[in-house]
Amino acid sequence: MNAAAFPDRDTIAEKISALSEADQSFLKLLMENPQQDENLMAGLDFHLATAAQGRFLNSLKLEKLGAWFGNTAPARLQMRLMEAARASQHAAHQAFRTGLTRSGGLERAYPKV
Repeated sequence: MNAAAFPDRDTIAEKISALSEADQSFLKLLMENPQQDENLMAGLDFHLATAAQGRFLNSLKLEKLGAWFGNTAPARLQMRLMEAARASQHAAHQAFRTGLTRSGGLERAYPKV
């Protein structure tokens, strides 16, 4: 069995959605392991897709989520996070992208020369 297959995208999406202190610790631990990058990104994509399909869009929560990821994720994930934020023109993705951009994570990961 492939150890990188756990946790699944649904579990990660639930942790991202709640984002309690325990969930943040869990996600930080996932981000420390490059083998978990695919699972983390799948969970984030699923969370953003679910938010985009919801009846109510909590833009502020999505902006805060983007800022949290921008401030927390290692440099190797910053480009992938921005790609996920730009994957759709839906307001859910735009709100996440706004928070991600404001955090400055991509600029810290890839400083301008």
